[in-house]
Amino acid sequence: MSEHWPELPYAAWKDTCATLHLWTQIVGKTRLALTPWLNHSWHVTFEVTARGIATPLIHGDARSLQVEFDFIDHGLSARTSDGQVRRLQLQPMTVAEFYLKYLALLSGLGFDVRIDGVPNEMADAVPFREDTAHAAYDPDFANRFWRVLLASHEVLSHFRTAFLGKVSPVHFFWGSFDLAVTLFSGRRAPLHPGGVPHLPDAVAREAYSHEVSSAGFWPGGGAIEYPAFYSYAYPAPDGFSQARLEPAEAYFSADLGEFVLPYEAVRTAPDPRAQLMAFLESTYSAAADLGHWDRANLECGLGECGKPRPVE
Repeated sequence: MSEHWPELPYAAWKDTCATLHLWTQIVGKTRLALTPWLNHSWHVTFEVTARGIATPLIHGDARSLQVEFDFIDHGLSARTSDGQVRRLQLQPMTVAEFYLKYLALLSGLGFDVRIDGVPNEMADAVPFREDTAHAAYDPDFANRFWRVLLASHEVLSHFRTAFLGKVSPVHFFWGSFDLAVTLFSGRRAPLHPGGVPHLPDAVAREAYSHEVSSAGFWPGGGAIEYPAFYSYAYPAPDGFSQARLEPAEAYFSADLGEFVLPYEAVRTAPDPRAQLMAFLESTYSAAADLGHWDRANLECGLGECGKPRPVE
């Protein structure tokens, strides 16, 4: 618990990672079903908490609901605004079992929610109630993952204080299973081509309706088999992939179409925070400079505790 940037070798916990990803999709779809659409799908995201990750408040007809993955005591807690609490122990179980237990837990609280039963953003999606292949849960690695999210959240949150334009919260997307923050130029973007596996094109097009520079943390899988920080621009301006970056360990992945900084390079750096901040600032600068953003009117100095931003 004391290690701020713990080891997180993907190969050692990839089965738990895949199972947990699917569990978060099931819970996330509750918020999707009950929350009015907010630009760029911000209405479906989770928040990093002092114990794990949780939905923001989900408002029903007369009561509100919040669901949290607790990676200290390893339980899923659902709480309502009238004081009711239901808990499900996080332990090895199939996605199918988790799905049925979670829906029963919600029903016991009086929330009979109909959710889409197929995972999103996965090429080989298996309906939740049929998935008996994913059943791993290693509490140590779940806790490590959360601690990486905590440390990353702090740096991403400070990074966003230097932006005056439209900027997202630092939030966790259960579809892609990553922690992200997104900055906007204020200009409309070309229509997104869509084509994301098991995601309606209308969702992708709404998410990328405006020019963005987005960065975050991803635990790995697919094109890269290790955890990493990433940064991309949509649309990517000419010359973006050849931009000069910091630190030296960062590179452009042609497979992902993004800049990548391996988590291990941050974790083992003399100053992990400074290493990550350099990556965030240099990749954003590449997007903003090459994309001709109005940086003079979009930026300010990094925020300081207890000190208002000076305005002249």
